[in-house]
Amino acid sequence: MKAVRAAELMSHLSEHLRSVHRGHPLVVLDRDTPIAKIVPCPNGVLSPPIRQPLPRSRKPKDFRLPAPLKLRHAPVALLLDDRHLR
Repeated sequence: MKAVRAAELMSHLSEHLRSVHRGHPLVVLDRDTPIAKIVPCPNGVLSPPIRQPLPRSRKPKDFRLPAPLKLRHAPVALLLDDRHLR
């Protein structure tokens, strides 16, 4: 199994990913300490299957948004005041 430092991996990422795609796992090192292992996806699996909502599920358009909050002060003014106090 090939090992490369993180800087080398970033510099030649495409080359290393092609190697992993061909079936060669890769260990990533940070100052000679292994921190990650990159392995090919089995059978090209990229993500778990996505489930569709049930037919009786409510649509996003069916939900009403809550009424806006009535604030005594403008939120931006409060944030700026807080920032000035720090």
